[in-house]
Amino acid sequence: MPTPPASAPSEPDGGGAGPPAGRRIAVVTLYARPDCHLCEQARQALERVRAEHAFELIERDIDRDGSLQRAYFDRIPVVALDGEELFDYFVDERVLGARLRELH
Repeated sequence: MPTPPASAPSEPDGGGAGPPAGRRIAVVTLYARPDCHLCEQARQALERVRAEHAFELIERDIDRDGSLQRAYFDRIPVVALDGEELFDYFVDERVLGARLRELH
């Protein structure tokens, strides 16, 4: 059921250089909507984590997809790591950092 991102993925750390050889880059998806203060706080938290742990950030505007709106309307922001939903409403930066370290 994957659908294309509503916005272009952000560049991974390193200016697009990608992860070191033999390591894949994790994908973090932020399900959000415009004019959502919790979504903006989640985005800022993700950027703080990304300053220390490389990952691709994909932002999905739930208002652009009816199925996403039905799934996430009451829960945004929702953050998923490689497809696994980790957080609703708030991002625990320590937990996300630990999960990203486990992947490398």
